[in-house]
Amino acid sequence: METTVKISPTVIVIFGAGGDLTWRKLMPAIYNLYLDNWIPEHFAVLGVAHTEISDPAFRKHINEGVDKFSRRGKTKKDEWKVFEKCISYKKGDFSDISTYKTVKKEIDNLEKTWGVPVNRIFYMAVPPAFFEDIATKIGESGLSANKERSRIVVEKPFGRDLESAKHLNNLLHGLFDETQIYRIDHYLGKETVQNILAFRFANAMFEPIWNRNYIDHVQITVSEQLGVELRGNYYETAGALRDMIQNHLLQLMCLIAMEAPVSFDADEVRNKKVDVLNALRKFKPEDVHKNAVRGQYSEGWIEGKKVIGYRQEPDVNEASNVETFAAIKFYIDNWRWQGVPFYMRTGKRMNETISVITIQFRPVPHHSFPIETTENWQPNRLILNIQPYMGIRLRFQAKQPGLKMLLNPVDMLFNYSDAYSGGTPEAYETLLLDIFEGDATLFMRSDQVEAAWEILMPVLDAWKANTSPNFPNYDAGTQGPEDAEALIARDGHNWIVIPLENNTHGPAK
Repeated sequence: METTVKISPTVIVIFGAGGDLTWRKLMPAIYNLYLDNWIPEHFAVLGVAHTEISDPAFRKHINEGVDKFSRRGKTKKDEWKVFEKCISYKKGDFSDISTYKTVKKEIDNLEKTWGVPVNRIFYMAVPPAFFEDIATKIGESGLSANKERSRIVVEKPFGRDLESAKHLNNLLHGLFDETQIYRIDHYLGKETVQNILAFRFANAMFEPIWNRNYIDHVQITVSEQLGVELRGNYYETAGALRDMIQNHLLQLMCLIAMEAPVSFDADEVRNKKVDVLNALRKFKPEDVHKNAVRGQYSEGWIEGKKVIGYRQEPDVNEASNVETFAAIKFYIDNWRWQGVPFYMRTGKRMNETISVITIQFRPVPHHSFPIETTENWQPNRLILNIQPYMGIRLRFQAKQPGLKMLLNPVDMLFNYSDAYSGGTPEAYETLLLDIFEGDATLFMRSDQVEAAWEILMPVLDAWKANTSPNFPNYDAGTQGPEDAEALIARDGHNWIVIPLENNTHGPAK
């Protein structure tokens, strides 16, 4: 089977192969890449975990995950039989050097069998506590000796504060070059997120008005109906600020606010993103409460079903002060964005699951029409839907049909599910293919990670020093705490909510 692009022979070693990430995301993504002819002829997946399991049993387990979570649905027997030959499994202790020597022997044998040198990808699909040990052992065992062909993939969270992020970066830089380190953020692999760059820089009509002269403010909302469910242990050490804003939402803001790159070279694009983070106005400790709001959900109703509060979730402290909601107002101090507020909010157990970016334009400078014609007038608005609906909506004013001049807002809509009949690749498909090809454009660089942590440290420190006396402060099934409404209302704005039935024609296929 010929591949769509020329990719070198590759072995991907997945540490934590028995975990949920591998089962739900990584292996379904790799299988879809195989079906689309993106996988090279010489390719192998080596799973490593603590559990004792045979190769056939591991393959069966992986097949069940692909059947359940692949965007294509259940596998076809003949296709899976060919694909599963590339999957093998080794039991190993992540802290034992012998595990890595066994992995090295397996890769060396494959190189000898195939008669060609292979790219070695080490994917840490494990909790952050294992990152340091695995990376160190990869270096000590000689697995990463060939720096041209060795790459390591690190899942979020990358550190839990600025100090730990710097420590992890220093450790990895002692073992790998920066070009070999792929800090993965699955949000950046989403089709609509990537389309922000195409929308901005492939169209001449938008970039001239993409600045403080025409844009009033920007809103970024990533909300979930789900609670923390079985992730209580993780969430108690993270919270909404670390879990979502430090990575996902700040990355979205960088794509909206960055200057046009000279090329789409990986470092050129990432340089522009870092420029945005470096231009963010730093929070003074005394100003945190004016610019940042936190919340925690109590029991409530989601789509007619009663749900428990955060403090009643499994593995959560019954007096927990961890935030499940966060909203922040940022300013970017540069020529393009000076004075334009960027509002972002994220939360669990909210009234809907949606990721959306809203660009609110300034009002027209002068109303030429009689007042009675503009009763329903609204400023122009651009909405970029990321999930679960994928599309772009532009709102502008038009005359209503009839004998009189009456203006009404109308929407121009681009919808992925209408425009494209083929299935949309999952985010992990895009990101894994980039790793196979050695393209780091969509991955965070060390200075980018540290700049993001540096911005948020005053907020984290202030929240740690002052426990919130009113937690829980929003009911499940609502839009978050009242303080979040006040945060944006003080500037004369409100959070823009688009009814789902009007959002697009339906979810992307």
